[in-house]
Amino acid sequence: MVKKVLLFGDIGIDDIIALIYGYQSEEIEIVGIVTDYGNIPRENALKTVRYLNEEVFPSEEAQSTVLIAGAENPMTAEPVEFFPQIHGEYGMGPIVPENVEDGLTLENFFTIIDIINQYDGELYIVNIGRLTSLATMFLLYPETMKKIKGIYVMGGAFWVPGNATAVSEANFHGDPVAAQIVLTYSDKVTIIPLNVTQNAIVTPEMVDYIDQVGPIDIVKPMIDYYYDFYKERDPSVQGSPLHDVLTLMAVNNGDMFTYEEYPVHIVQATRGTERGQSIADIRPFGNLEEETDKEIKRHRIAFDFDYRRFFRDFMTTMSGQRFKSK
Repeated sequence: MVKKVLLFGDIGIDDIIALIYGYQSEEIEIVGIVTDYGNIPRENALKTVRYLNEEVFPSEEAQSTVLIAGAENPMTAEPVEFFPQIHGEYGMGPIVPENVEDGLTLENFFTIIDIINQYDGELYIVNIGRLTSLATMFLLYPETMKKIKGIYVMGGAFWVPGNATAVSEANFHGDPVAAQIVLTYSDKVTIIPLNVTQNAIVTPEMVDYIDQVGPIDIVKPMIDYYYDFYKERDPSVQGSPLHDVLTLMAVNNGDMFTYEEYPVHIVQATRGTERGQSIADIRPFGNLEEETDKEIKRHRIAFDFDYRRFFRDFMTTMSGQRFKSK
């Protein structure tokens, strides 16, 4: 059965590759996109997704996908840092969208409620950016959020180096308040952290093949731009880590991962290395500070995955050609 997905993203290169994957997958239908601040400003993100859906993606699904304006600022009420050096001004690397109205604004956030109700009990949420918009929904409409079938979050780093600080992953670091809210109020969260996403490597050779036979011609210039950043930072890197694609894949490939379940706490520091750190409580006896009769909420965390399956699924979907495992 095709799974209906409402995607929350901050629209960088890996977010867009996830969109392309989702639109070309026969097993996923992206019914809505919530565009948040994060990699780029929300206004630019809205322009980019409008441009992609109207000018780049050929499918009717893309053109009919509901575009929703998400959060413009974090719950921490701090200035937002953007990352054009990694993702480009519009989240497409060197590509600047054309034929898009300047100052595009959509004030339709509560369309999310309509989508949840429309797919009552059958909708998945995939959050691959900051968690501000998703946390807002839990604060305002907790009963409505119970209708969600599952939530997949790209975020966190458990006992591995972070990418925002030495211990913190960027999505949790960008709004640790929102991340904690989602983990506090939802009991349907699957966390896809850097432990696995940093190993979802797409090599230049894979990108070249997709460019030669795939239907979307913006894949190579975007990923090349992305790879140049990672290569300059770490000359030993063999390709680009596509964090967000792996997270979207998890919706329909749950058995591709190895999971463990733990209570998770997000450090709420306003600054410093530890801000946004994700801490899993691995103690077998739980938290002694909690009331003994209170159930401790645990979340499913991916700690390993089958790269061969990732390779086969990614290359088959993105190229339109049937691939075998490496």
